[in-house]
Amino acid sequence: MRSRGRDLFSAHAEGEARRRAPLADRLRPQTIAEFVGQDHLLGPGRVLRDAIERGNPPSLILWGPPGSGKTTLAYLIGRAAAVHFVPFSAVFSGVAEVRRLIDEARDQFRFHQRRTILFVDEIHRFNKAQQDAFLPHVEDGTIILIGATTENPSFEVIAPLLSRTRVLVLEPLSAEAVRTIVVRALTDRERGLGAQEVSIADAALDFLVQHSQGDARVALNTLEFATNLAVAAKKSSIDVGLLEEAAQRRALRYDRAGEEHYNVVSAFIKSMRGSDPDAAVYWLVRMIEAGEDPLFIARRMVIFAAEDIGNADPQALQVAIAAKDAVDFVGLPEGRIPLAQAATYLASAPKSNAAYRALLGATADVETHGALPVPLELRNAPTRMMKSLGYGAGYLYPHDYEGSVVPQQYLPPALAGRRYYEPGDEGKEAELKSRLAKCAAQRATEPPRKKR
Repeated sequence: MRSRGRDLFSAHAEGEARRRAPLADRLRPQTIAEFVGQDHLLGPGRVLRDAIERGNPPSLILWGPPGSGKTTLAYLIGRAAAVHFVPFSAVFSGVAEVRRLIDEARDQFRFHQRRTILFVDEIHRFNKAQQDAFLPHVEDGTIILIGATTENPSFEVIAPLLSRTRVLVLEPLSAEAVRTIVVRALTDRERGLGAQEVSIADAALDFLVQHSQGDARVALNTLEFATNLAVAAKKSSIDVGLLEEAAQRRALRYDRAGEEHYNVVSAFIKSMRGSDPDAAVYWLVRMIEAGEDPLFIARRMVIFAAEDIGNADPQALQVAIAAKDAVDFVGLPEGRIPLAQAATYLASAPKSNAAYRALLGATADVETHGALPVPLELRNAPTRMMKSLGYGAGYLYPHDYEGSVVPQQYLPPALAGRRYYEPGDEGKEAELKSRLAKCAAQRATEPPRKKR
């Protein structure tokens, strides 16, 4: 009787603990069908879906940003595989604890024929010696290791351990995925907030999705706080004001699919074009804080570097590409730093749209004249027949002549003398303008002088 009383008390305590758990924990998916996002891993026929359905997963490193589902996926893998699942924190545990768990894993297999999944959260926090402790036991199959990390495993996980695991990259949740999770939380009466009978306004939902930056945990924690505020204020709907209070952040007027989106992007581009780095970085921050995709911003800067700076500062395109790679590599919030560096550099650089105007001019002639034939002297002649037809005849090899410039016509005859590229007087283009003028004068010299 006493035992049954203890069991009933324990069950009641566990149920009460679940009810008091944070919303993000209560809504943790129990099956793959409930999981939202990561379709590149969990879609039909995808690698992780296959591993879960087979119930025989390999050792894995799950690499992704906070709130992308790493811990949940680890638990779902363990549940599907019907193994002994042991969660383990790299923050609070050391090598001695690893050895104890390895002994426990051996006993599980010896006495119960059950394999053990050791789930190591924040595995990047383990030093080399601690990671080395896993190696022989992963290799001999004593444990299936699943590590979760927000850091690049190439830098944070030792090479021998990486070679014995498969790295799966999780992406930040899409806006639609976060939206689905929030709506589910508000309607689920058992595990979610459905019993509160609180809805959310469309504008508030948009703000919450942007605020979460692809992190489901942030979205749910903010939603739970806002719901509590709504109930306390006897409101039946969550508006933007309640979410601003819950998130302690103002909702910026910026609709990623509407007019304000294009207004702010336009202001950003025009500030860089106008050589105003202060305005450029202001509009940059406006976009980031409103939830704009940082890679969209980086792509706009890559285009700007080629279109509005061009050869006035050829390094500008390299800076923009580097910023794109950097933000893709580190993500937000740190990715704001290379974006700001690139935006201020591009705004400060000398400007020229000469290369872009050359592109437009050449495009217009291609559309007007069609596919004009390549002059015979410019054609390649890899066969005897092509040589007999005059292919390559009369071609002057520039490196054989002084200045490496010859009076050769490179455009089709119908376009002879056409000028598309007119370098400006700013930055590096001033040098190019001088050089091209010299080349034009040298081409006019007849005959060209061969090098000795």
